[in-house]
Amino acid sequence: MSDLEIWLTIAAMACATALTRSSFWVIGGHITIPTRVQGMLRYAPVCALAAIIGPDLVMDPQGTVEFSFHNYKLIAGVVSIAYYLVRRSMLETIVFGMACFTALRLLLS
Repeated sequence: MSDLEIWLTIAAMACATALTRSSFWVIGGHITIPTRVQGMLRYAPVCALAAIIGPDLVMDPQGTVEFSFHNYKLIAGVVSIAYYLVRRSMLETIVFGMACFTALRLLLS
């Protein structure tokens, strides 16, 4: 790719991003979203996060599924879920999960 093609691609992606994100402000007042759809949209971030994190927790570096005590990411993920169910604080859960994963990785490797 030439430099011009790269800059044109960047500009096109910036325009596409700006248009899709600003469309909610431009037409948002003119369209009413049904309450059932609004209720479903509340779960979209959680579903996206699960789709990103879930496969990473169960896959080993070679790309195979690993359900064992040697999978430190899975152990830290399960412990983090339990921590969240007790504390109900997302920021604390992230910090606790990363600390748990780091401790498992450093102490048991």
